[in-house]
Order: sequence, then structure tokens, then C-alpha cells
Amino acid sequence: MDDIQALTIQLARDPSSLVFLPLAETLRRRGQLDAALTVAQQGATRYPEMAGAWDLVARIRSDLGEGDLAFDAWTTVIRLDGEHLGAHKGLGFLAYRSGDHRRSLRYLQRAVDLAPEDGAARTALERVREAVGAHAVPGFPEPTIDPLTALEPDPGAAVLVDREGRLLAGGVRTSNGDDLGDAIAAALAGVSREAERATRLLGLGGWTRIGVEGDDTNVEIRTPTPDTVLLMFRVSRIPPGRLILLADRAEHESRRWLEELR
Repeated sequence: MDDIQALTIQLARDPSSLVFLPLAETLRRRGQLDAALTVAQQGATRYPEMAGAWDLVARIRSDLGEGDLAFDAWTTVIRLDGEHLGAHKGLGFLAYRSGDHRRSLRYLQRAVDLAPEDGAARTALERVREAVGAHAVPGFPEPTIDPLTALEPDPGAAVLVDREGRLLAGGVRTSNGDDLGDAIAAALAGVSREAERATRLLGLGGWTRIGVEGDDTNVEIRTPTPDTVLLMFRVSRIPPGRLILLADRAEHESRRWLEELR
């Protein structure tokens, strides 16, 4: 009896078993990608909060050439575990393969920060650095003109994302310096559609902003364009009116920046 047979029997006996992980991985390595995806997807559905299950789904999707679906799975991983090395490496690979070298650079730099001893990540990072340094990347501006970097008093508490949860500009860092931008971007995926759905059901028409006042933090969510979402937050001691003015400015700058990229 080979490994696949033995693992399949175990999973049939106990569908809730974590044996789906080694089974799907073994199938993937043997090139049985459709079968591997079925097993991994079922496991991820059963354990939706397991980052490792979604990472496995993403790797299989990538092997199948399903880049967009792999991206979705890896952003789910980062939402569940912002320090997942494999997800940052995978997203860096997908971004590089699609020609988005600057985004690839960001993901791979994070991977190296998480695992300085990872030779493969370091090599990939150097290759992308060379690619970025060798020529301008069509469609993407230099980092110095990120539309959110000039905002005061805290430029590190704003993100601009597209509807698929891809970080376009800005970032959010913890007090320890950890970058949460990609994780927040992933969490924002679909928020525009949900807001549209809610306002439509309530008969309120289209939405332009969402403001939330919390005990510790105040939040502003805007939609600079139909395909993007801007999120800003500040500690509650910053007057809400000040945050609204900052969000107005950020929305304007983001819209102008996006128009320049077209």
C-alpha cells in the first residue's frame, strides 16, 4: 500500500482528520493536481481559520497556473497569519510573474525580514531588485510619490486597496514595526461590494464614506474610485473632524494618483 492509499483510507475513516494536509501535499508532489486541490479545498473549508490549509490551496492553484485564485488564497493566509513566510514568498512570486515588480519587492523583502536565513527568498529578492533597478516598471510610480506618504500626522495608518484586496499604496505598522498593510488589505477585500449591498437593501442609494468612532480608534473608509477602497484610522484623541479632513485629502490625492497611472 503506497502513501496515497494509506492517507486516503485514514481520511475516509475520519473526514475531520488533519491527514488531508499530507495527502494533498503528496498528491501535489506527484503531479495529481486536480485531486490535490479537491482534498486541500475540502480541508480548508472544514478548517477555514487554518492558515496552513489555505497555503496548501494557494500552492496547488499556483501549480495549476491559476494565479488570481492562488493570490486570493495567499491573501487569506496573511489575514490569518501576517507572518506566514510561504504566503509572502508566494505572493512575491505571483507579483513578479505578472510583471508587478514593485509589489513583488515588497512581499519578498517581508519574507527575508521574517527568515533572513532563507537563501531562496534572498536570491529572489536580489533578482527583483535588479529588475526594478534596471528599468522603470510600466504602470507603477516610484515609491516616493505614494499618494498617502505625505499625510500628517501619521502617514503609516492609511491603505489604498483594490476590490480584490491588493494593497496599492500606504501601509500600517505596529509599535514593533511590523507591516500589517497586506493583512488589512486582504481583510478589506469586498468591503465596497458589501457596503453597496447594504445601502441598496436599506434603500439609501450609493455610499461615499463610512465613519466609525471607537473607544481607542476612529476609522474612515472611502471609495476614491469604483474599484478601490481607502481606509484611514487615527487614535481617538485625534478629533473626528480632523480625521475626516485628512480622509478628504487622501481620497483626492488617491484619485489623482490612480488617474495618472492609466
